Amino acid sequence: GKVLVAGGWSGSAALASSQLYDPSLLTWSPTTGGLTTGRYDHTATLLSNGKVLVVGGVNGTALASAELYDPATGNWTVTGSLGTARYFHTATLLRDGKVLVAGGTNGTSTLVSTELYDPVAGTWSYVGNLTGGRYQHTATLLPGGKVLVAGGAFSGTAISSAEVFDPDPAVNTWSAAGTIPGARYQHTATLLPNGKVLVAGGVGASGSVSTAALYTAPSTWAATGSFTTSARSLHTATLLPSGTDGKVLVAGGWNSGTSTVLGTAEIYDVTTGTWASSVNLVAARYQHTATLLVSGKLLLTGGWSGSATLSSAELGW
Repeated sequence: GKVLVAGGWSGSAALASSQLYDPSLLTWSPTTGGLTTGRYDHTATLLSNGKVLVVGGVNGTALASAELYDPATGNWTVTGSLGTARYFHTATLLRDGKVLVAGGTNGTSTLVSTELYDPVAGTWSYVGNLTGGRYQHTATLLPGGKVLVAGGAFSGTAISSAEVFDPDPAVNTWSAAGTIPGARYQHTATLLPNGKVLVAGGVGASGSVSTAALYTAPSTWAATGSFTTSARSLHTATLLPSGTDGKVLVAGGWNSGTSTVLGTAEIYDVTTGTWASSVNLVAARYQHTATLLVSGKLLLTGGWSGSATLSSAELGW
């Protein structure tokens, strides 16, 4: 039930440190060892064996390296490197325990390639390319085992396309999955209990947006209710615990139109398709993380205040 925070940006350098949050003590403590390479804009994926896979990111240049955290020892070890260095990519744990990394950028080019990590062998292999390169997109594991990739940016321009990856070894290909109502990147995507995917906020052609859309497999998109308090990007979205009827809590973020760091939160009601204001955060923040604890509480950690990175964390819900 502990929470691992790994790497990131201090405001002046890529971090190699990692820490554990203990929800029973409400305290943070450093892990036994740190990352072998400091990095930010990477991904961290909890594997089926309990280890955590950190992939890519930036430290001066785009990184191809990957490493594993072992909760039994508290140490990090190097594992196989990506075939292509990247950041602003996505990493998705598949049903068979492998991890799919898709898209991203290497700092000069928007990437179309995707790679598959085998935790048994500790190696990567290329799989079918995306139908279009993208970064700062979202990736969602669907109930049937396929992966939905939605939106993102291509060379700085928001895109509205979506596509689905079929992990069946006999297929291993991407196919188009419709068009989101409104191009966007730096948005969130949340799998709902009814199997639909809620895409919310992000940055569009003219800055942060307040709109949201619902995806229904295999390729249907429909607009749903918009945020009530503010357009936002670089926020978090969390499916709340059972008993809340599939509600989604969106917290914090950045409104580029007003250059405002947000301390507001909103809840999406899947039954009505509408948003309602929730309790404000203790500290306004964006590009933070949100982790649902075993207790049902939500842990928000770090992020930016607009002028500095944050070391604070808060509990809500």
